[in-house]
Amino acid sequence: MAAATTRPYDVLLVEDDVADAMLIQDALTERGTRNLTQVSDGVAALEYLRDPHKPRPDLIVLDLNMPRMNGREFLAVVKEDADLRTIPVVVLTTSAAPDDVTGAYHHHANAYVTKPVNLEDFEEAVRSIDAFYLDVAVKPPKQ
Repeated sequence: MAAATTRPYDVLLVEDDVADAMLIQDALTERGTRNLTQVSDGVAALEYLRDPHKPRPDLIVLDLNMPRMNGREFLAVVKEDADLRTIPVVVLTTSAAPDDVTGAYHHHANAYVTKPVNLEDFEEAVRSIDAFYLDVAVKPPKQ
């Protein structure tokens, strides 16, 4: 396992499943300081992102299947918004349907990860996303 970092990162988790959200939060905090904000749908996520008093996330982890505004609709809006499109968005969802994968990349998702069923594999997938996007990838300076 990679060494935990001490730099706090802001992660916006757009996930309506409480159990999955808790697992994701646990996996992220294992690796170091993460400021995780969880919202349950795309409408709440957009409200958060457009609030000038909220920190701009370093990463958005997005489920596809949610009420009100689903992940597909949210992704399309975010990647069309000049102020938001540079935030990396990783789709983390149960669907492995080819249309969902293709649609996510069509709307410029940075990565698509299918949620593993096994708990250990699920946590490892989240840690891998975290390690790459928050420790390895170079990000534009915060605005």
